[in-house]
Amino acid sequence: MQHRPYRDRAEAGRHLAEKLIAYADRSDVLVLALPRGGVPVAYEVARALDAPLDVILVRKLGVPGHEELAMGAIASGGMRLLNESVVRGLRISPEAIDRVTEAEQAELERREREYRDDRPAPDLRGKSVIVIDDGLATGASMRAAVVALRRQRPARLVVAVPVAAASTCEEFRYEVDEVVCAFTPEPFHAVGLWYEDFSQTTDEEVRVLLDRAARAHDLARRKRDASNGGSA
Repeated sequence: MQHRPYRDRAEAGRHLAEKLIAYADRSDVLVLALPRGGVPVAYEVARALDAPLDVILVRKLGVPGHEELAMGAIASGGMRLLNESVVRGLRISPEAIDRVTEAEQAELERREREYRDDRPAPDLRGKSVIVIDDGLATGASMRAAVVALRRQRPARLVVAVPVAAASTCEEFRYEVDEVVCAFTPEPFHAVGLWYEDFSQTTDEEVRVLLDRAARAHDLARRKRDASNGGSA
């Protein structure tokens, strides 16, 4: 087996940030993370680029009675993406889909409130948005996020991950403006294999990192404003 390149998600984020340095110190850049595992990665990227950090939430829609099987997904912004072959093949009724969607939407909204602490969702229009997770296997969650983000009309959409299956990375090149996959091992197997520590990120860690990022970016912005005012 190949050497695991990352000690943990924070180290992976620092490595990924080096691949995104062209986006550093730009006022149009926004970093979005897929919670929970994507947040520690994205935090390091946002810090290195001096960019604001926020989240895009995705929830799987499990088949009733077989919840591990996805019949679709929902994402922040009211987006729902269905796997039509699963829906048709299992003859899942629209009513059943709506019931699952309603339950998952409630959980998605709860997490958004919990993570953002009443901060409004960012306006993506005209922004260069870098959306980050801790890795890509099938890419199902990231694909739902991309569909949702496209509807909000960013100027540029970038998918960036520390590790990915090469085939999945290639598929995203047709779906977004830029794909950055820092490491594409073969054979791939699973995201967690490429981390020494792939322990679950908690809701509390997500809240702490988002709050820390918001305060750091606000402080940096105020320092820039003061500097610009002093030199005027």
